[in-house]
Amino acid sequence: MAKKKKEEKVKDEAVVDQVDNQVEEGQSESKETSWEEKAAELNDKYLRLYSEFDNFRRRTQKERAELIKSAGKDILSDLLAVVDDFDRTMDAMDKTEDVKAFTEGVKLVQSKFLNVLTKQGMTHFETKGETFDPEVHEAITKIPAPSDDMKGKVVDVIEKGYMLNDKVLRYAKVVVGE
Repeated sequence: MAKKKKEEKVKDEAVVDQVDNQVEEGQSESKETSWEEKAAELNDKYLRLYSEFDNFRRRTQKERAELIKSAGKDILSDLLAVVDDFDRTMDAMDKTEDVKAFTEGVKLVQSKFLNVLTKQGMTHFETKGETFDPEVHEAITKIPAPSDDMKGKVVDVIEKGYMLNDKVLRYAKVVVGE
């Protein structure tokens, strides 16, 4: 009897081992399938994210290209009003004998033109009598200073200097006293 119990115990252990092996194989298979599913899910997320980014990049490039095409649209539409004024001035030049009125009209057109440029952020800077600064001035020539206090300073301005949004657009061409 003890021998029978021993044999049954050995058989039971063999069955338990067999069941344990099947359970472990099933778990390892389920682990493998869960890892494969997780990898497929992550790959899908990656592909979707990559596609979204690619679409964003293309859309941004297209918007930038459109912006570059129409960048000057605002200033050009403002300048059209000045062009119209110049056309009217040219017509008036042929018809009028009054030079003073014509001169006043040209000054008004110039003023309107400068207002358009100022609205776009462009300003000119005064340089006559200022100390020479190579950051904003371009020295054309040097002449003897008319007085001692004008040494190293701008004596005459050949061309005005202009700035666009606090950056030098065109350096002032000046004559410097030495």
